[in-house]
Amino acid sequence: MSAPHLLRVEEGPERFAPLAEATRALGLRIGWLELAPPPPVPGSLETAAGFGALRAVAAGGGRSVTVKPLKGEPVLADLLREHFRGCVLVLVQGEAAAPLLRSDGERWTVTVLGEAARAFAATDLAEALRSPRPPWAPPLPPRVEKVRKKPKKKTKAEKKAERRSKKKGDSAP
Repeated sequence: MSAPHLLRVEEGPERFAPLAEATRALGLRIGWLELAPPPPVPGSLETAAGFGALRAVAAGGGRSVTVKPLKGEPVLADLLREHFRGCVLVLVQGEAAAPLLRSDGERWTVTVLGEAARAFAATDLAEALRSPRPPWAPPLPPRVEKVRKKPKKKTKAEKKAERRSKKKGDSAP
């Protein structure tokens, strides 16, 4: 499965509900990632994580909360692989090297550093997420033709035709 698209956001998650609805209508999933110290967790989960449990999970009431101790700073690629499998988009709140997504009323703008912003309706933005290369992705470098070092091998039919033409050339007066 391919990695999800990342878009950096500066607003809270409630502002992105229309985009979440548009993606859900297409059968797509999105995720939310906050790159900041997490809020305090319930004491029992904190204690379990502190004594070395791989994960401490509280589940019920239609949701779950997971605490996983990390050694050092979080690695974005690891977070995406572990927590956002199956998502086409992860909205990242915090410092990330990703295009910026902003809400302009009914429209959404995606701004890539150094480029003009591109505006989308929620449904168009959700549809663009289906592509591995969304419209705001940088252009691909031009394809370079490979130079063949060895001459192309002749097929059996080509070799047979060559032998016939040589025989005809040898038998001619």
